[in-house]
Amino acid sequence: QVRLVESGGGLVQAGGSLRLSCAASGLSFSTYTMGWFRQAPGKEREFVAAVTRSGTSTSYADSVKGRFTISRDNAKKTVDLQMNSLKPEDTAVYYCAANLIFLSALPSEYDAWGQGTQVTVFS
Repeated sequence: QVRLVESGGGLVQAGGSLRLSCAASGLSFSTYTMGWFRQAPGKEREFVAAVTRSGTSTSYADSVKGRFTISRDNAKKTVDLQMNSLKPEDTAVYYCAANLIFLSALPSEYDAWGQGTQVTVFS
């Protein structure tokens, strides 16, 4: 049974940084594209970033390009999201998700999801 568990969320001042981590179990981690999504109150879940199974190709939402970096460690079965220069509009619950091979920005194409971790950015 696939299990994804996010950690690292919290309160941070605008302009600061946070590093989120997602630990995976119950799947062949290296065969999956991994993604990060976020959902703010009253908003639809939106794509943040994704990384292919090799870790060599990445994709980012325009809103986070240049500020966020996604990375993975296949040996440890983890995927991280380094978030720098945080803005209040980054406030949301952040979810990691697994997609078999595809580098996709569509939530419907992901096969497994974590429970989310709250990120709150204050000014």
